Amino acid sequence: MEGYLDPLWCVVWFVVAIPFIVLGAKKVIDIIREHPDQKMTVALSGAFIFLLSSLKLPSVTGSSSHPTGTGFAVALYGVAVTSFLATIVLIFQALLLAHGGITTLGANVVSMGIIGPFIGLLVWKVLPASLPLSVRLGLTALVADLMTYVVTSFQMAINHGGMDAIGAFLSNYAATQVPLAICEFILFFMFGTYLQKNRPDIFAQEA
Repeated sequence: MEGYLDPLWCVVWFVVAIPFIVLGAKKVIDIIREHPDQKMTVALSGAFIFLLSSLKLPSVTGSSSHPTGTGFAVALYGVAVTSFLATIVLIFQALLLAHGGITTLGANVVSMGIIGPFIGLLVWKVLPASLPLSVRLGLTALVADLMTYVVTSFQMAINHGGMDAIGAFLSNYAATQVPLAICEFILFFMFGTYLQKNRPDIFAQEA
């Protein structure tokens, strides 16, 4: 939320986020230009992020807990595209839904659009391809969700109380975020099951 990060950290997180956002925008343009048939898939990836991240619950002071919806986007298109889609969602929510904020946009993009999805992508890559798509996608979504809040806890701790406070932030977030991450696993497990039956070709275009 606005006012919960010092100006210095607002700038730092923006600086970290901007290269990913720019690269992601370029990749989205390239995908749509070279593969027009993927417009709906890109839009669906963004829709997951928007719909799920809009389901917010009050959490640590100055923040909130919510699903992230980034698992599908990062598994299919990678971190840069996910960061760009997350940025669009976060700007829309900050301006029209009073969720998040513009000063905290960089920090939110880093946690929800970059580092959380990056760890999720590692899980996606490490899991054997012999596993059902539903399991891989569900676990990717779960890990991306949880790691988003590990990063958020770090961001809040270094701004409020130093690294000694990170344990308190993690434990406070866990009360709401672990159940949400499990719900997100179930949702993407079901979506992965649907894709296996109806669109087994879709992940031929993954990053």
